[in-house]
Amino acid sequence: MTYQKKIGAAALASVLVLSLAACGGEAQQPEGEALTEVTICLDWTPNTNHTGLYVAQAQGYFEEAGLDVSIVQPPEDGATAICAAGQVEFAVTVQDNLAAAFAREEPLGVTAVAALLQHNTSGILSRAGEGMDVPKGLEGHRYSTYNGEIELAIMKQVVEADGGDFSQVELIPYTLEDEAGALKEGLTDAIWVYYGWGGISAQLAGLDFDYFYFKDIDPIFDYYTPLIVANNDFLAEDPDTAKAFLSAVARGYEYAIEHPEEAAQMLIEGDTTGSLSASEELIVESQKWMADQYKAEVEQWGYIDPARWNAFYNWLNENDLVAMDIPENTGFSNDYLPE
Repeated sequence: MTYQKKIGAAALASVLVLSLAACGGEAQQPEGEALTEVTICLDWTPNTNHTGLYVAQAQGYFEEAGLDVSIVQPPEDGATAICAAGQVEFAVTVQDNLAAAFAREEPLGVTAVAALLQHNTSGILSRAGEGMDVPKGLEGHRYSTYNGEIELAIMKQVVEADGGDFSQVELIPYTLEDEAGALKEGLTDAIWVYYGWGGISAQLAGLDFDYFYFKDIDPIFDYYTPLIVANNDFLAEDPDTAKAFLSAVARGYEYAIEHPEEAAQMLIEGDTTGSLSASEELIVESQKWMADQYKAEVEQWGYIDPARWNAFYNWLNENDLVAMDIPENTGFSNDYLPE
């Protein structure tokens, strides 16, 4: 018996905005054979983290794999929740947010099956020349915080690891629309961003800035962000479809690595939210930078290193940042990646 979605298409449409990217390429499913419907829910509006998905749509890789794939936007309760509920087969999320899904008596029924980027590219963006190129330099400056428990614990650890006093960092609410503009105008001094988007955007805005990566301060913070999770019932009941999907997605990311500018155009053309319509230069420049991040030094796109996965969750356990300890090797698998 194959996995079936637990709600109908009409119900899903009521909570999700479908992004039906056009399929290109020459490959066609043999006549008379129905394509298997698969849905993946993004974590945010389309961006260069997601490019391989849109390339797989545009190039016909999904269709070649026998799949009819819908890419949808997240509802208010998030992509992971609807994936666990069986409303979609796959979702995009990040390892830090997944912790709450696993640190409970009955963990949510999802498994991380592929890393979209091989390393954590997040860090602190600040104006150049004001000493914030290192964590200790944040003392006496304003940091725009999301006020997340894990976020602030990471900030505290990197500042203290650099010999600083985190209590001397002024925390202000993150209320920014334009991060580079906010730094230029002096509305804040330091912002947590992902370099492939926030850093590239700052470059294009002409901001003279400093940046440090969390992973360079402490390798524990080289956790996986973002990644793809899958519904556990789906994985158990239809592993071949899961493997076919990830094989097509891997082809999409391999194409994006080799042809970043063409891939950027496929992302822009595939976006039905309108969020990328005025950002072509940012998308193209971000895509060029991201081409080296999808796989980095590993040979297999999507690979999740057990040591790095466990190191971050062990850190959460040791610092009482989760409701209950997350056992080692919880919540991920490399078994569905293409060989």
